[in-house]
Amino acid sequence: MTPRNELLFLALGGSGEIGMNVNLYGCDGKWLMVDCGITFGDASYPGIDVILPDLQFIEDRVDDLLGIVLTHGHEDHIGALPYLAADLGVPLYATPFTAGLIHGKLAEEGIEDRVELNVVKEEGPFDIGPFTITYTPLAHSIPEGNAVLIETPYGKVFHTGDWKLDEAPSLGGSATAEELTAIGDKGVLALVCDSTNVFNPEASGSEADVRKGLDEVVAGAKGRVLVTTFASNAARLQTLGEVARDTGRELCVAGRSLDRIIRVAKATGYLRDFPELIDFDKAMTLPASRVLIVATGGQGEPRAALNRIAEGSHVLKLHQGDLVVFSSRQIPGNEIAIGKIMNTLADKGVDIITDRQAFVHVSGHPGRPELAEMYKWIRPEIIVPVHGEIRHMHEQARFALEQGVPKAVQQQNGEIIRLAPNGPAKIGHAPVGRLVLDGDVILPADGATMGERRRIALYGQMSVAVAIDRKGKLLGQPQIRIQGVPVEEDREDLIDAAADAAAEAVKKDWRDREKLRETLRLAVRRVAVRFTGKKPVVDVLLIEA
Repeated sequence: MTPRNELLFLALGGSGEIGMNVNLYGCDGKWLMVDCGITFGDASYPGIDVILPDLQFIEDRVDDLLGIVLTHGHEDHIGALPYLAADLGVPLYATPFTAGLIHGKLAEEGIEDRVELNVVKEEGPFDIGPFTITYTPLAHSIPEGNAVLIETPYGKVFHTGDWKLDEAPSLGGSATAEELTAIGDKGVLALVCDSTNVFNPEASGSEADVRKGLDEVVAGAKGRVLVTTFASNAARLQTLGEVARDTGRELCVAGRSLDRIIRVAKATGYLRDFPELIDFDKAMTLPASRVLIVATGGQGEPRAALNRIAEGSHVLKLHQGDLVVFSSRQIPGNEIAIGKIMNTLADKGVDIITDRQAFVHVSGHPGRPELAEMYKWIRPEIIVPVHGEIRHMHEQARFALEQGVPKAVQQQNGEIIRLAPNGPAKIGHAPVGRLVLDGDVILPADGATMGERRRIALYGQMSVAVAIDRKGKLLGQPQIRIQGVPVEEDREDLIDAAADAAAEAVKKDWRDREKLRETLRLAVRRVAVRFTGKKPVVDVLLIEA
């Protein structure tokens, strides 16, 4: 799969899912990567917070990989770099704010000296092998959201990254309709485009409108107000700083990731008029009506600030009559965790407002009217939907064709697409998959460790230790330990019965040690099935004295 005189596209993540975006472009024997993000664990990954893309395909061809271009600083676009970039050993390219976030991540892992990070100004193109790259600013919920114009000998690709249309963005600039039309005038082969909000019949809306909605909500509150939003949504942080001033409240921030975003934003020229922050102690001594708190944790993360505040284990406290505003979109899959926090807050008498009750959030992704405008300006020959589940990408392909785009290709992770010449065409399949970050170790998402953990989570675990002499005589009673097996008052009875079953097993198969281990395992498990109906994982320790 070495690209020849052609232009190839391959997604290793982010096509067929929302998150973990990794895209490859290939031509003239070389590959270029755009973004390298993560996604987050759920109940199917016990003990896992971070999921990484499996980059085996490009790792096997790393000598042909020229670099990684980053569109913006969200975790699903840069989050895998601290764990994978050093092994890839190629330069990174990012605009100043995004580079600041990346540098902080690399420094936390102690690898900032092992990874070349190039800071690129948004104006003007730069070359990476046969690829000429030009950043094109587009509005998003984080500073320096960028599309990437990729010019090759075989055609141009306009890779949007995450974007929306906002005539009054609160942070940073955005290309105008005239500037985007000028790009389209020069001819664009393929538009590789965000599909997240393709089912939204209306445009996403402006951050300026959110300020009005938050002003109304906060001004009407009598107690403390806590607003939770994505830490990386620096545009919302700017808005909340303005809301604090508008409503005469002091601003307090809770969450390490918020501290990091604010620090990098200020260092790169953003949030310059952000209010002076107060600390937790002052926030608790001021009259409640004069405090506005911004906190992480709106997706129900158990270790984030909001959850700790709700449970009463944080310095910041909320009481009856205070207000929590969820100024963020509820990510599918997080409903139970978010509901748990809301219930805890409601039990304290805290009022709750979401985007269903007031205009307190706008998305950073384009709805249908915005997509239609982009098609009109760029006028690509081919639409390549990315950044969505299968249903999102299928709908964007259909919608683009309806809007007059000549060709569409519906691809997903691992499908190698020839864009030119004579494209689009699916010409092969690359191995794709997921890795998990478990503590400090990176493991296959469906490897032995995760398989064992899932089985233990589902069925529980038992251990049986048996000591025998060389003639098979038991040396003491078999020892049984159980974890997660559904017994309470019958626990000791189960242990005694399992020990008796293990002793009987020794009498049958003591001559064949391997057979004895399996006999012991099955004997103990049968007892568990009889008591509970469950088949726990059984570990056997056989000691010969």
